[in-house]
Amino acid sequence: MGLDTKYRPISFSDVLGQESSIKVLKRFVETKQGFQQSYLFCGPYGSGKTTLGRILARALLCDDPIDGSPCDKCDSCLDMLNNSHGSFIE
Repeated sequence: MGLDTKYRPISFSDVLGQESSIKVLKRFVETKQGFQQSYLFCGPYGSGKTTLGRILARALLCDDPIDGSPCDKCDSCLDMLNNSHGSFIE
């Protein structure tokens, strides 16, 4: 396992330097409008595209998101964290 995967942030609060993007993504989850559109993450290598995409997917599939963030306690969140969720493929 590479260091980038081993130490990847698992919550929005762990991601640094993307405050405005995180605010928008959390708002989509809070207002339940997240499934009404597609998302295109772009930027240079190491800017957090995959990390934010994974956290957003977990928040959208979460049974009980907290302030736009995944709860990390429900079955859906735990399956995503274990890379075994049936509705998510990276």
